[in-house]
Amino acid sequence: MPTPPAVLTEVTEECPACGRETPHTVRIEIRTESTKPENRAYSREPYRVTVCQRCETERAQRMNDA
Repeated sequence: MPTPPAVLTEVTEECPACGRETPHTVRIEIRTESTKPENRAYSREPYRVTVCQRCETERAQRMNDA
């Protein structure tokens, strides 16, 4: 069963595509990393996903790598 998306929050942060600080929509997603059916339940990780409101570039960073 898919996890519903989290509530969106808007923050200002650096956008590498725009080359300046712009408003971004930020959300947290739980993503499954394994492609093997028997491991999928054990390979879910939280990701911070940002979308630039100016150029619509999306970036995702694994929270455990931050």
